[in-house]
Amino acid sequence: MLSSKDIISINDFSREEILHIIQTAAQLEQDGQKHDYLRGKILATVFYETSTRTKISFNVAMKRLGGNVIGFSHLKNSSFLKGESFSDTLRILEGYCDIMTLRAPWEGSARYAGEIVDVPVINAGDGSNQHPTQTLLDLYTVMQTQGRLDHLRIGMLGDLKYGRTVHSLLMGLSHFNVELFFISHPTLSVPKRYLRHLESKGIRYHILENYPQIIDELDILYVTRVQKERFPDEKEYSQVRGLYQLSRKDISSVRENFKIMHPLPRVDEINPDVDDSEHAVYFQQAKNGVVVREALIYLLLGGEKLKG
Repeated sequence: MLSSKDIISINDFSREEILHIIQTAAQLEQDGQKHDYLRGKILATVFYETSTRTKISFNVAMKRLGGNVIGFSHLKNSSFLKGESFSDTLRILEGYCDIMTLRAPWEGSARYAGEIVDVPVINAGDGSNQHPTQTLLDLYTVMQTQGRLDHLRIGMLGDLKYGRTVHSLLMGLSHFNVELFFISHPTLSVPKRYLRHLESKGIRYHILENYPQIIDELDILYVTRVQKERFPDEKEYSQVRGLYQLSRKDISSVRENFKIMHPLPRVDEINPDVDDSEHAVYFQQAKNGVVVREALIYLLLGGEKLKG
């Protein structure tokens, strides 16, 4: 279903493909063992931006499948500083690997990479545009905690303008019957192109500036940090930093099934007193990145449907 496919945007997936990846990830997690499915295969992690969770989880996923990993983790560690072009670097690395995952600060960089190399390319974040594998692990976490992806009320809080995780997630959720609540400062609201997509899919959404009036009606609250590195100037950032700070008292009367998610890293948008709450699942969410990326790499490199 997914063999040799580029994963550039969550829009590259159908509902059926999303569910297939989730099912494969669940089977791999249930098995819980290292495998030799991809022995002799090599993943190149091409990261022009720093990363902790995404890069490490891709590395662990490939090694759990029996493969090996090459690559670099920052612009300064590449030949870019010597004047080598982006396209030349990709073409060189293409000759060393079987699959490539790319993170870069330039919107559209992953799609361009997919056009010039023949190995499968996975977008690990292109500027403020998309982060499809984060969306897959987010959807896996929602399924894991709620038992379904349909008929849910999901809030998204924080930086909804520059947050690529939010952009990808709302696109992924548009395959399902959900109701969305966008909670942000007006200067950080969801770009209109994404709202138009939701409208075309018949997805109901609401735009709010705060969460107290709605939090008790939600199944999921997806919190994001205000990303300083995405702002064009310091003044704009200073006006919105620290605007939302979710604490234990804010979740005193939420639904029993209510869960708080966050793509991490966090700054001050979730108080540490929430961490030991039964509603906090963001550390489990990060852990899920390994098995979901494991499933995706396995399927892209021609893995057959797992038994069970």
